[in-house]
Amino acid sequence: MMIAKWCIDAKFGHKPEVVESLTQWFEEIGSQIGWTKDNSRILVGSVGALESSIISEITIESLTDLNDAWQKLGDIEEHKAWSKTLEPHVVSGTPKWEIYRIID
Repeated sequence: MMIAKWCIDAKFGHKPEVVESLTQWFEEIGSQIGWTKDNSRILVGSVGALESSIISEITIESLTDLNDAWQKLGDIEEHKAWSKTLEPHVVSGTPKWEIYRIID
């Protein structure tokens, strides 16, 4: 098992819009690729982390599963439109993926 984290930083004053958009994305788009409330969650920076940090955390079986999900996302038109809608609210250059192995 692994944890895949998609990390982004919201522009100042835009965090509520990003969290709302991401929540809606999981309900409408993420669910199409198997990313549901059972295997994912949204985290925000609080203490010792940037308040602008927003992390989508997804539990996956393997890197193959993650790659398959990314392949499916490329075919979902709503995902492309959502990405363009989200872009003005995110600090450019901050989106990144981090992958962690679960050992216990």
